[in-house]
Amino acid sequence: MADGRADRAVDRAPKGLLLRGYLLAARALPLIAPTVLRRRLARGKEDPARWREKLGEPSQPRPEAPVIWLHAVGLGEVLALRGLIAEMAAQAPDAEFLVTSTARSSALVMAANLPPRTRHQFLPLDAPRYVARFLDHWRPVLSVWAEQEIWPGAVVAAHARAIPLAMVNARITAASHARRARVRGLYADLLARFALVLAQDQGTADRLADLGAQGVRIGGSLKPAAPPLSVDLAELARLRAALEGRKIWVAASTHPGDEAEALAAALPDRLLILAPRDIGRADQIAADLAARGLPFVRRSQSDLPGPQTRVWLADSFGELGLWYRLADTALVGGGFDVIGGHNPWEAAALDTAVLHGPDVGNFAADYARLDQAQAARRVAPGELAAALQDPGLPAMAARARALVAAAQGSLAPLAADLLALTRHP
Repeated sequence: MADGRADRAVDRAPKGLLLRGYLLAARALPLIAPTVLRRRLARGKEDPARWREKLGEPSQPRPEAPVIWLHAVGLGEVLALRGLIAEMAAQAPDAEFLVTSTARSSALVMAANLPPRTRHQFLPLDAPRYVARFLDHWRPVLSVWAEQEIWPGAVVAAHARAIPLAMVNARITAASHARRARVRGLYADLLARFALVLAQDQGTADRLADLGAQGVRIGGSLKPAAPPLSVDLAELARLRAALEGRKIWVAASTHPGDEAEALAAALPDRLLILAPRDIGRADQIAADLAARGLPFVRRSQSDLPGPQTRVWLADSFGELGLWYRLADTALVGGGFDVIGGHNPWEAAALDTAVLHGPDVGNFAADYARLDQAQAARRVAPGELAAALQDPGLPAMAARARALVAAAQGSLAPLAADLLALTRHP
């Protein structure tokens, strides 16, 4: 693998007026960015130790090895990259990996789930000064962008340095495409810079091609191929011993609609672990549990469920790997609200049977794949209690786990294609 590249004798300048206008406006961002970030810091929305990474200031040294840079916007997208990183690491034992994201939550969870030879940083704000500082330090030999977020300044700057660009796991809905089509020239100029574009499905491939991407291929979703979420093994053993003999299910990444269904199905002979998507709602949920007369304890208060406890409120962050291992069945949230569902593969990877509500539009292809293989079950409002009694749940979980294993074994060609870009810009 080559480490770093000089600019090639090609025209890499922005062509369109929209992109040139964006890049010109971005030069003014440093006038306000530090003030805005400090205000966010005061409200707890930025990491006190790492917020200056968003100004392009690294908090870790660059390894003395070729660095492959991968970016995803949030927690779920970042976690989905882990399987791909592991496969690339196996094929390129001399490479190191840098993962960037923008959400604070992604850094907290990724820290416990980093693949070998991988570090995390926040992506700098999209001003030329910040991006240049970031690229000067890390000097990546490849830039991989996941899902649908691309930052114009970073893409143009990487391309100007002859850093190969790839997009993987791309997913763009019809609504998102319609918004981007209003500035089609901007996206055409950006997408033409990508040497490899892999869409999750045919609809996304068609929309990306319409926006100007060239040679789009369908590669499916990376989420099924991600390794299982990490866990504190000592804590897992402690809780298994404390809860021995109890049947346990989890309602994971829940919103109010999911919680209403889960609490209505809270069976006397089963312990429900209720893990809300936003733990900032924990006090509100606790008040609802008290109003319903459901005996409960809170994880944040270090209380263990007793024999009469019906609900364990998991008001802690980054412990889904623990809850999925304790439970035999999961209601994966987001399906009973106008949310579009959440990732079912994290549960499937840990042999936990997957139940879901009807609204899974953001994961339509994932749930269709599971449902068609009889590896998940859709439940309508009021049907959850009956679904929890289904004797076929263990077999359903085994079928889902088989899909995960097959997906993990399919990453080698993609990893090879990406690594080839580091040798052939």
